[in-house]
Amino acid sequence: MLACLDLEGVLLPEIWIAFANKTGIEKLQLTTRDISDYDELMRGRLKILNENNLKLADIQNVIKTLTPLEGANDFLGWLKSEFQVIILSDTFYQFAGPLMENLGYPTLFCNQLIIDNSDRITGYQLRQNNGKTKAVTALKGLNFKVIAAGDSYNDTEMLKVADAGILFCPPTNVIEEFPQFPVAENYEEFKNTLLKTRTNLIK
Repeated sequence: MLACLDLEGVLLPEIWIAFANKTGIEKLQLTTRDISDYDELMRGRLKILNENNLKLADIQNVIKTLTPLEGANDFLGWLKSEFQVIILSDTFYQFAGPLMENLGYPTLFCNQLIIDNSDRITGYQLRQNNGKTKAVTALKGLNFKVIAAGDSYNDTEMLKVADAGILFCPPTNVIEEFPQFPVAENYEEFKNTLLKTRTNLIK
């Protein structure tokens, strides 16, 4: 049985929010918790970066100051002892890569930024469209049972196609729009929900 988790908001702080707080640019605080269309969200972010002459190094300097959410490492260690674990994220290797050491290098599927010679972020390249959902579907095709968990709009499709889905610390709007998924508000609740879900799946 596999556990497929989102990264930011589940194990790590939201990188764009941390960067918004550093720069004081309020619009960069918008995440997939607020905007369901990922391309719309990223185009808006890239436009802001360009307008403010902000480069990859500026974001990476903020990322260097981040650490996993409190309790995340203990939770992930426990999870690996109970499930096979894959992190499915819409972030980018240039962002998440430096933080993976802090999480013990879990398996991570995410995307790539397009960077020009001046270190400016000119675009992004998805591994594939709807990558989280397609990854879960492919794993189910290999006869794995998959429990998926995330916190935002961009996680809900993978939660739907998984054998079971769980929302972890989601905003109220996501809870209200997707009442079919159980909600865990902390890691202890998350553990209990995962174990209960696994028991239900193997009956």
